[in-house]
Amino acid sequence: MKRNIIFLIVGLVALLAFQAKVVMPFVYDMAASDLFLKDTGDEANRTSANTQMTIAAFNQCNTYIANDILPEQTVTFSDKAINAFSLGGFRYVINSDIEIQPKDSTPLLKRYVCRIAYTSDDNDDANILDPDNWSVDGISGLDESNVL
Repeated sequence: MKRNIIFLIVGLVALLAFQAKVVMPFVYDMAASDLFLKDTGDEANRTSANTQMTIAAFNQCNTYIANDILPEQTVTFSDKAINAFSLGGFRYVINSDIEIQPKDSTPLLKRYVCRIAYTSDDNDDANILDPDNWSVDGISGLDESNVL
């Protein structure tokens, strides 16, 4: 019985040493390598920019809001986004204003933020305009209690 406990302790110590000296350095080397790095060609931009992709993302966010979030309201969008950031990997954050005309009420001016991603591998002009190639990850600023 005492011998089994000693074997158990020695086995656990050997297992921990093997993990610390062999497994973890291998995992760190793999994580630091380019194995999991996917180069999309779309670099992150810390400043707001009007590029072909950010303009398309802005238009897709507006279409999504008009058709899916506020279909019963009359909405008027600004001509261009206040801020349009590329997060890299064809992911974007759009910040803009929208005027919402509720039924039997005065118009509301709201500011929204839309997080959107381009999901197609082909970024030619025809595919950029196709709403099926975009995925809206979230919209904030248009909470229904203040809009509807």
